[in-house]
Amino acid sequence: MDKNIRREIILDHYQNPVNRGLVNDNSYIYQNTRSESCIDNIDMQLKYEDGIIKDIVFDGEACAICTSATSILIKTLIGKSLNQAKTIIENYKNMINEKEYDEKLLEELIVYDEVYMQPNRKMCALLPSNAIDKILQIIDQKSKD
Repeated sequence: MDKNIRREIILDHYQNPVNRGLVNDNSYIYQNTRSESCIDNIDMQLKYEDGIIKDIVFDGEACAICTSATSILIKTLIGKSLNQAKTIIENYKNMINEKEYDEKLLEELIVYDEVYMQPNRKMCALLPSNAIDKILQIIDQKSKD
């Protein structure tokens, strides 16, 4: 991907993130995620209904990489099933960690395909996926109970 396009997408999602702002609705599952090494601190809420991710919202303070990754992840995962979301997150994490992944599944998340070159930014890119992964585990557990 062209570096200018990559930068433009990241900057746009940082300056104009989708679904910023938490909701007062008990049907959403809440998760906080924060970095131990920088300012990144994100609260996320996810609404899962009828086997589909209906909505994801977030708020908090974070760097450009974390905020934009959160925004793009939200945009990518809304409307997906639990299994689709898990597969996307697994592939996203694999990409960040320099493992094999299917880039076709990642849509705009592919803008982080070179983040591994800056190891200190990997956690920024992974933070929102870790939070959503925890929420998906809660949903998975609830469905088994």
